[in-house]
Amino acid sequence: MSDNVQTTDTPKKSSAMNEVAEIIKTVVYALLIALFLRVIFFQPFTIPSASMEPNLYEGDYIIVSKFTYGYSRFSAPLGLPLFSGRVMEKPAHRGDIVVFKLPRDPKVDYIKRVIGVPGDRIQVKQGLLYLNGVQVPRTPLGTIQEDIGEGYVKTVMRYRETLPGGKTYITNDFGTDEQLDNTDEYIVPEHHYFMMGDNRDNSEDSRVPPEAGGVGYVPAENLVGKAQIILLSWSKGASILKPWTWVMNLQPSRFFNILQ
Repeated sequence: MSDNVQTTDTPKKSSAMNEVAEIIKTVVYALLIALFLRVIFFQPFTIPSASMEPNLYEGDYIIVSKFTYGYSRFSAPLGLPLFSGRVMEKPAHRGDIVVFKLPRDPKVDYIKRVIGVPGDRIQVKQGLLYLNGVQVPRTPLGTIQEDIGEGYVKTVMRYRETLPGGKTYITNDFGTDEQLDNTDEYIVPEHHYFMMGDNRDNSEDSRVPPEAGGVGYVPAENLVGKAQIILLSWSKGASILKPWTWVMNLQPSRFFNILQ
């Protein structure tokens, strides 16, 4: 009788162990595939601030293509110093919306628009952007009311700006006498880029040097990838700790918007 019990239970235990092993293998394979896709092709990011309004809003969940500019050590999780420079490097272009590692603190991700490429001369005078001595043309689109925090609403002028080569996008502007509306001329060094936020008077970007808490020039190595699409979006107030906001704060009109 004892031998019969052992003979009956052993196949069941073996079958259960095989099922557990298969589940573990499936999970491991899925994680490896996800890691491969994240390192090689795409990475999601959530927009944390208003510096890129009106094109990106706080709560937008975007997809960034990591292959667009080639790969650097920042393409891998944790930014391990496996190599320097970029592999299969392709240049970023004026007007690209780019996620990059903050030069003064590479643990921090920033997102801005490329305004200057190596050799460009950039200056802001009375709120107007000058590129290589020529004012970048912009067309007024009217005013909007922007919530700039703590319940304070400001009237903001909106413009359509056009870079050399025809790249166009919309910017927000508080006026012509804000803190960063009159700057020195910046000359973009080799292998670096000059970044600005689309919300021009609500963005600490390359106009502010790193020692003053800004971005400064961004090394090509620090580029993570090009922002391509808004996949999902939630309005302000949404929180992972408040499950009801996962649905109540959804903004379907922003889903699947291709970024310009």
